[in-house]
Amino acid sequence: MQQQETQIYGIRALIEALKAGKTIDKVFLQKGLQGGLYKELMPLLQAAQVPVQYVPVEKLNRLTKKNHQGVVANLSPVDYHNFEDLVISVTESGATPLFLVLDHLSDVRNFGAIIRTAECTGVSGIIIPKRGSVSITADTVKTSAGAVFRVPICKVENLVDAVYYLQGSGIRVVAATEKTNQLLYAEDFTVPTAIVMGAEDVGVSPAVLKVVDSKAKLPMVGDISSLNVSVACAVFLYEVVKQRL
Repeated sequence: MQQQETQIYGIRALIEALKAGKTIDKVFLQKGLQGGLYKELMPLLQAAQVPVQYVPVEKLNRLTKKNHQGVVANLSPVDYHNFEDLVISVTESGATPLFLVLDHLSDVRNFGAIIRTAECTGVSGIIIPKRGSVSITADTVKTSAGAVFRVPICKVENLVDAVYYLQGSGIRVVAATEKTNQLLYAEDFTVPTAIVMGAEDVGVSPAVLKVVDSKAKLPMVGDISSLNVSVACAVFLYEVVKQRL
């Protein structure tokens, strides 16, 4: 899959994609854009709850060499699942739920690697925020080795609210963070669990850390104080697999 296959440019093209029910990850709009088509576009974007970023025309010119008419959009290669519906479906299935909450990751290749490991370890679903987070791109699809088409992925407005909903559904939420003395091996992952992995640079956000049920970390014996987030996620997930076998 080439990158241009996941990109839409032009107001009319985006309007038609939205009317056709296509899943749009993000839209870049030129600052000061006006006109009849613009007025037709905005209600559609709002109804679909698509994140919009207003940018100078120079930014759009870097995104595409095509006649963009002040609009460039990223089309998702997959359809996102409804978060609440997925949680209900998993909890009622009889299987022990295992969710991943990704707190504002930014690297698409890390995202792809995490999705691949998630598929191999039986993750029930992955939850990401709608704004300020990584999206599914051609690089994500490639890095995931196609697993992106097999693991349900949900976008939510607010991660704290998502944590509360998971907890209210009987799912214990554990944050992977160095801001604790407890190692992950002390956690009981045989119960319904959601694991929160933080952003590459800052880790799990303070707001999310305040509401999780538990915090756990990996033992570090070298001089480097942290692992790549996709590697750390794999260690956590395989500890779950070990305990559930």
